[in-house]
Amino acid sequence: MRNIIHLRPTLPGFYLPKRGRKKRTPQQVLSDKLANLRKKSFKQLGEIFEPFIPAKLLKQEQSGAMSRRRLFTKENTFWAFFGQILDADGGCKEVVKKLQSHATAKGLRIPSSSTASYCAARKNLDVKMLGEIFRHTTTWIEADPVTNSQNNRRIVVVDGTGASMPDTVENQAVWPQPSNQKAGCGFPTARICAYFLMESGIMLSYAVGNKKSSELPLFRQQWDTFREGDIFLGDKGFCSFFDIAKLNERGIDSVVTLARRKPVTRKECVRELGQNDLLIKWDKPRYNKVLSYSRESWTELPDYLVMRQIKVQVNQPGFRSKEFYIVTTLTDPEQYPSTEIAKLYLKRWNVELFFRDIKSTMGFDILRCQSPEMIRKEMLMYFIAYNCIRRLIYKVAKGSRILVRNISFKGSLQTIRSWLPRLTGSTSHIHKRFEMLGDLALILARSRISDRPGRSEPRCLKRRPKPFQLLTKPRGEMQEIQHRNRYRAEMA
Repeated sequence: MRNIIHLRPTLPGFYLPKRGRKKRTPQQVLSDKLANLRKKSFKQLGEIFEPFIPAKLLKQEQSGAMSRRRLFTKENTFWAFFGQILDADGGCKEVVKKLQSHATAKGLRIPSSSTASYCAARKNLDVKMLGEIFRHTTTWIEADPVTNSQNNRRIVVVDGTGASMPDTVENQAVWPQPSNQKAGCGFPTARICAYFLMESGIMLSYAVGNKKSSELPLFRQQWDTFREGDIFLGDKGFCSFFDIAKLNERGIDSVVTLARRKPVTRKECVRELGQNDLLIKWDKPRYNKVLSYSRESWTELPDYLVMRQIKVQVNQPGFRSKEFYIVTTLTDPEQYPSTEIAKLYLKRWNVELFFRDIKSTMGFDILRCQSPEMIRKEMLMYFIAYNCIRRLIYKVAKGSRILVRNISFKGSLQTIRSWLPRLTGSTSHIHKRFEMLGDLALILARSRISDRPGRSEPRCLKRRPKPFQLLTKPRGEMQEIQHRNRYRAEMA
């Protein structure tokens, strides 16, 4: 065999340049890791919900508060806030703890435990930008399913609710506590009126007021949410001649419970359409200063409305109401049978479940922010997160060919919470991550709820609260009574 001669450089300092990339300095490696931390520390939620959020709204600003290249960028801060809303704890500390955990997994120095940077970045988020994102979650064309029972017309259900927040001077000035509570013993309370799509549960719009705001003025602020041909579904709080007439002029029909008027008898009706089904005439109410609209608006109203009154008898055990009356502008008994309208109104209870998903399941009932500015942003983030989950449920239901209302909202939220650590810790190939997201959709499709029509849901608490004393004075003045066992022993 031929001898192999190894050639070595004979001149000192002479070397052959290595092919490939130049060796990176430790500073460059650390810079890349920090950039990856900025991009990926909170972006796992984006892999699930990014299709529903317009990316252009989360781009870095050219100048201003959100223009600096730092850890909490505009996009990172949004997804951190989004994740905070979805978390079971929901505190700012948990966001920072997740960041520290992610930095440790990447082999980086553990960031500070202070929440100051995150809170400052969250405060710099533009409320108008969040409003645009919320509107984007409501205008998704596939989120507008219609029902065949109402001739393929979109059904919009409306209701109101309330939410409390920290007792600060700023919050009390905007949303004062109820007047029957002593100063320092209550919490600021906001009133919210919201529009929902009946079938998908998507929130279309909302309006916020304080204790002096009733639901009707908040309801009127959102009339532009309706489209011509919609059917408005509401409870007795929305039974108003003014509102029904104005919506009817816009081509919107109403289905509400009769209130503040006596039912029309068979002798007084225009025509009898069927059993417990009457065509009636509603006269315009007399004007008085108590009405929530001006005299000019009252003058423009028609002298009467031709309505339909349907008496519904409830034979289901456990229901509080045994009978009630529905009034509607759907006056054609052949196109809209009375039984179908009664079934439609019984579905109105779904709006209570929508609010329960937001308030109880997601934790919107008690807000956390200390200022009105941040309270408004927190509300927007809750509604954005809620709509994103609803859209994800709709997408999964459509792909699995099951009904949207058969997938549990709470089960979906629990699944998403459980799935995030797996997405965070995974460094697999992109195809593997797509496979993981497919498995997530499969599990969401299995989060079914059984259909139990006519089930009684009383607003009662079975578990008794702890027998603590009520705070009836400000904290600095309140004196707690001794424990009752010790108190009884001393009395003996």
